[in-house]
Amino acid sequence: MSNAAAVTVEATGETVGEAKWAALRELELLVPGLDRDTVEFQVISEGERGLLGVGFTPAHVIASASVQGGTTDTDSSVAAQTSREFVQRVAAAIGASVTAATTERDGVVTVTCTGADLGLFIGKHGQTIDAIQYLANAMARSQGDQQAVVVDAAGYRARRTAALETIAKRTAQRAAATGRRVELDPMTPVERKIVHEALKDDPGVETSSEGSEPNRYVVVLPRLASG
Repeated sequence: MSNAAAVTVEATGETVGEAKWAALRELELLVPGLDRDTVEFQVISEGERGLLGVGFTPAHVIASASVQGGTTDTDSSVAAQTSREFVQRVAAAIGASVTAATTERDGVVTVTCTGADLGLFIGKHGQTIDAIQYLANAMARSQGDQQAVVVDAAGYRARRTAALETIAKRTAQRAAATGRRVELDPMTPVERKIVHEALKDDPGVETSSEGSEPNRYVVVLPRLASG
């Protein structure tokens, strides 16, 4: 018996187009074989660039896709099943009522959580969900599984990645224009990696991490011209 279920994610970006692209990427992780033509978008905000980069507001969209079968929880491997059960146990331990589903693609197990307590599950600046993801990967490695585990909730990864990439680009522009180093707020290791990756090919700046956990942060420095 086959039932249709709706899978919905939210995403942001510098433009509506970028936000839609981020939402599509998230849906494709949740729905293997997704037909992009069936995806419906709702534009919540078209975003505003602000004056001279001040007051920037990202574009915000909601994307929905109809899935036959009522679930994307495949648990097609022992790693997927183990990761899903682990995430649900940890969520229960911290008092977050969530339901986890798994998908697998290109050697990555994605555990996506839904429920009423996603704010508690994600935590301030994503600290809780990042810690859960770290533990899930540590557990997988201890069992000899080489697949990476991504833990997500309500499209959080796509939204946060888009926001951090925007912050990284704006900070790089400021560092290059002023010739001075710019320190970002403390971030988790996962978030710092996103910033480093976003700017690794920028010829005008270089990045480094400074400080001690949990207050370690990224520094963006203008790249000095040679000669």
